[in-house]
Amino acid sequence: MQSHGLTDLQVNGYAGVDFNDAGLSAQGLDHALEAMRRSNVTRCLPTLISADEATLAARLAALDAAVAASRLGGLMVPGFHLEGPFLNPAPGYAGCHPPAAMIAPDPGVLERLGKALRRPILLLTLAPERPGAVPLIRWARSRGMVVAMGHSAADAAVTARAAEAGVALSTHLGNGLAQPQPKFLNPLMAQLAEDRLSASFIADGIHIPAGVLKVLIRGKTARRSILVTDATAAAGAGFGVYGFAGMTIEHAPDGAVRVPGSTTLAGSALCLDQAVRNVVAWKLADAATALGMASTNPNALLGPALAYHGIALARTEVEWTAELRPVGAPWVSAGQG
Repeated sequence: MQSHGLTDLQVNGYAGVDFNDAGLSAQGLDHALEAMRRSNVTRCLPTLISADEATLAARLAALDAAVAASRLGGLMVPGFHLEGPFLNPAPGYAGCHPPAAMIAPDPGVLERLGKALRRPILLLTLAPERPGAVPLIRWARSRGMVVAMGHSAADAAVTARAAEAGVALSTHLGNGLAQPQPKFLNPLMAQLAEDRLSASFIADGIHIPAGVLKVLIRGKTARRSILVTDATAAAGAGFGVYGFAGMTIEHAPDGAVRVPGSTTLAGSALCLDQAVRNVVAWKLADAATALGMASTNPNALLGPALAYHGIALARTEVEWTAELRPVGAPWVSAGQG
């Protein structure tokens, strides 16, 4: 069977390569992108997590230069995802992000970070309960960014205000939450109930149990559900220790990627084609619907931002076996889409 090529909106690294490394090279990026192509991913948003402004500037500059000099970057990387630093630093909400690096939303920071980039920041994840978030959401939207919420303690009222201001997505819904939470009045339920938000999900069976993911997809509907990996350098690689944004992370035999010696998840080792297979195997969606969650849906979400920046994506088609295994290498058609 055929589908559009897959699009991963949240990928921190892959195949031993950390996209948050200020020493990232074009060769390293191509190695990671080629490995992603083998899982039928044809475009992605390399994702940088919270850091101080100087560190983020260095990491973005290295990533942008690597994309420009690489063989595959121009085809596969239309822009970047900045996850932070405007997140909630409270325990549980911060996840593996460094709380000390999290600051109040500030358009000046985004303007300085994006000023010299050849590829734009297309997706921004923030916590809308932080002071100044709503004006920043409007500012970012007016400059061609899709704005998401995540690592957030926002209640239903704050979530509604964020959606009204232009937030369009919940980043890895169900994760980046403190535990325990009230049974009903909690950030997960608030975002699940907000129909103006799509939601991305890490379908590895570790971040969200399969039965819970079934409920979340039903709540959001398949049309507003997006599969992402939140992959680190451990994705497409073996068990062991890897670097991630200046941290050490460990890919354990149970499949999880954690901060060593803790229960804190630090991204994943998930490949996007496996996420699609998982959703089908768990009987959460049929093959066409699951493939749409990893291709059509993320592309539609990015559409306004791509149009703002004048970025036209090449139409991609990929082949799958009946078991949803990639067949050969993705090819790019002459058209756009």
